[in-house]
Amino acid sequence: MQPQLPAQSALKTQAKRLRAALAAQGQPMSHAQSLEVLARQHGFRNWNTLSAAASQHASQSTVSPSVNWVPGARISGHYLGNPFEGEVFGVDKLRGGRFRLTIRFDEPVDVVGFSSFSALRQRISVVVTADGLSPKRRSDGTPHLRIDHNED
Repeated sequence: MQPQLPAQSALKTQAKRLRAALAAQGQPMSHAQSLEVLARQHGFRNWNTLSAAASQHASQSTVSPSVNWVPGARISGHYLGNPFEGEVFGVDKLRGGRFRLTIRFDEPVDVVGFSSFSALRQRISVVVTADGLSPKRRSDGTPHLRIDHNED
């Protein structure tokens, strides 16, 4: 499970405090350097990565505490009737409590229902609601995508 991250504004405030404390000890540091140090203290490679994670965490926590769709999260379910396991590659929060997920399947999924030919996909981008169902439906009424399991 990913550790709780402060809001981006709180992280910037921490960086300013770090910079001021070091300056008071005669060790000047630029604001950019303090952001980079803060990122490493939180276990991230740089400020941009920490900032993105904090923004993602904030958007996730305002929708539903059970939604943990962050890049790198493992998920499983069914896409166009085919079972899959994969990894969340990207997440965009949309209006109305929906998300656009980019998912990379562990094994390619055949998106064609005919036995005469196949079309394999390993990465898809799909809109889902907080309950893990895509609003788009197949002709039989089943969702295009259903997320059954989300590993923390």
